[in-house]
Amino acid sequence: MSETLLKVEGIGKRFGGVQAVKNLSFDLKRGEILGLLGPNGAGKTTAFNMIAGHFAPDDGKIWLDGQDITGKPPWSVCKAGLARTFQLSKPFGGMSTRENLMVGTLVKTNDRAHSERKADELLDFLDLAYLADIDAETLTAFERRKVELGRALSTEPSLLLMDEVVAGATPQEALQMVELIKKVRDQGVTVLIIEHVMKVIMGLSDRVIVMHLGELMANGLPADVVRQPNVLKAYFGDDYVDTGA
Repeated sequence: MSETLLKVEGIGKRFGGVQAVKNLSFDLKRGEILGLLGPNGAGKTTAFNMIAGHFAPDDGKIWLDGQDITGKPPWSVCKAGLARTFQLSKPFGGMSTRENLMVGTLVKTNDRAHSERKADELLDFLDLAYLADIDAETLTAFERRKVELGRALSTEPSLLLMDEVVAGATPQEALQMVELIKKVRDQGVTVLIIEHVMKVIMGLSDRVIVMHLGELMANGLPADVVRQPNVLKAYFGDDYVDTGA
């Protein structure tokens, strides 16, 4: 079994005259938590969408566990072992928390009893069992984020893509989510995460990559990358770097 789970090679995406992502390449090791950083407009979400199958790249290739998933639709990518969460958590209305988690299991099985068992396991894992029979639309924003995570995990992925999972969360909620993500990795799921909260990404990631203007700018250990002058300039501008602030 190869150590590399995800391989992205030279992918690019254009929207009209805008080059949103250009020649992006990186590897993700099995069992790793990789943080994807970059200022607004850097191309992070577009890169996510290409990897997850929402957009087909104009250039390049994407492999998941040795399988070419380039340009495949989201349902096919999901069956191959990749799941994702979104910035805005939208549970299925008129369905309970348990039923929302059961939906994802249908990627792998049509057995309702199995779906119920898997959903109940995830309810315990996410500390949502006391909300199992509640209409998921009535949950708080943070509870919805946990349901979003649970729906992704219910597909039994080998790779989980997470997009700004602590946006709008309180410090205590952010800490809870960090601990959950670590537990997810401990269960054998590899994680690629976009996050703007530096304290979260620094404390969570084994390695980070930085995008700027659609291209890869840096790749390395979190503490090393955030000290690089080109990264500081991309985030804070020339004055920050020039003054050594």
